[in-house]
Amino acid sequence: MRQVLGVLSAVLLACSADGGLGGGFGGHHHVDYYAPPHYNFEYKVHDPHTGDEKSQHETREGDVVKGYYTVKEADGTLREVHYTADKHNGFNAEVKRIGHAHHAPVYGYHHHHHHHY
Repeated sequence: MRQVLGVLSAVLLACSADGGLGGGFGGHHHVDYYAPPHYNFEYKVHDPHTGDEKSQHETREGDVVKGYYTVKEADGTLREVHYTADKHNGFNAEVKRIGHAHHAPVYGYHHHHHHHY
């Protein structure tokens, strides 16, 4: 904690020595350090060994987030979710299921009928 306070003290001393944050010539220059958050990311996984398939894409501009993700389900269908979020409408999602479910056969299971007379 002392190290953090020491660094903070050094920064404050440096700022006051040159006329304040963004100081320089005359010390009257104002710098706005707030910038609305913006990002864009995407990833994809396709692993033929495990069958894992998924992806996601998301963007943010200020307080608005938009995106989608996909996941290959165990039954072979693809779940696709498109979503938006903002401070006025909250989080909203539309979920789709694409394809037809296929259930794998179960091997090694034998149902024995026991008759008790």
